[in-house]
This record gives sequence, structure tokens and C-alpha cells, in this order.
Amino acid sequence: MKQVFEIKDKEIIQAVFDRAEYGTLALSEDGKPYSVPVNFVAVEDVIYFHGAQKGRKMSMISNNASVSFSVVENYALIPSYFSSHEGLACPATQFFKSIIIDGDAVVIESRNKKAKMFDALMRKLQPEGQYRSFDEEVYDTVLSATAVIKIVPKEICAKFKFGQHLNEERFMMIIEKLRERGDTLDMETLHLMEALRDNR
Repeated sequence: MKQVFEIKDKEIIQAVFDRAEYGTLALSEDGKPYSVPVNFVAVEDVIYFHGAQKGRKMSMISNNASVSFSVVENYALIPSYFSSHEGLACPATQFFKSIIIDGDAVVIESRNKKAKMFDALMRKLQPEGQYRSFDEEVYDTVLSATAVIKIVPKEICAKFKFGQHLNEERFMMIIEKLRERGDTLDMETLHLMEALRDNR
């Protein structure tokens, strides 16, 4: 990865995790890959998700705990003519934020730790509250029947691509075209382009 795209600030990375509704879990067994989207919550660099106790996902984790987990946040699609007058397709690109975690999946058995994960997930997905705490006995059966897995990271790679590598002419062309197109995502992309350019 080009160093200009790399993000190491943990607060910025956590903010992406907090906004993402789901991530993609990648598994492998006997040389066969498998990926599945999962709702998740990130707590201090550790990813937590839940699911059925039996099935392909759990079978693969039990046979190979090495996993990869990714989250992508898309921003403006940049047509080729936004940064080139030559009529070539090559300059077309997508601006985005992405995070990839490689690590080990660990099944959580403790009722209390499962409850904490679900409370954290609910705070993320339903921040307005209006639900009973998972500490209550009413959840005992559900918690017992549900698998909770955490991914303990070995490596975290965050990449934010917003034209930081472009020369001034191409960069300013894109800024101008985004202003002209002017939708909400374009404006968000424009602000991030300028912010990340300033932090190079």
C-alpha cells in the first residue's frame, strides 16, 4: 500500500467501525475460501459478531481460526473525465475508506462476555436505547443458543483513498467537478479530499 493512503490513527479507524452496519468475514478451509457479511461491533480493536452455533461459518472457524475481516465505506465515484482531458478510461476511480483486520477467531463461552458484546452491539445499532439490558435473565436462553465470536487482530490495515497521490492539476480538476455535480456524497468527499491533502 502507498504510505500516502495509510491511516494509523485509532480514533479515525474506530469511527469507521462505528458507522459501518456490517463487515465481510473471510474464512478458508482446505484451500476453499468463503466470505459472509456479518453485523459487528468493534471494541478496542477487537471485532465481535454473533450467529448460529452450527453451520458452515462455525464449522470453518473450528477447523481454521485464521480469518480476515474487512469494512468498506464508499465515497464519490470519480469518472475518468473528472481528472483527464485525454478521453482515456484509466483515470476513473472510486474514493473510499477501507479497513482490513487479519487475526484469529475465538469463540466466547462466558455468558457475561456474551451479554457485554450484545449490549455494545445494541448501543451501536440502536443508540436511542429502549431495550432491556442483556444482564437480565430473560436473555439466558437466547445467549445460550447463540455463538459469539471475537477476532483478535494480528494486523490492522486502514486505507483512505481520496486523491492524496494526485498532482495539483488533477486534484483541483476533481474538486471542481465534485462541486459542479454537487450531491451530498460529493460534498463529503470534497471535504475529506481537502482534509487528507492537508495532512500529507
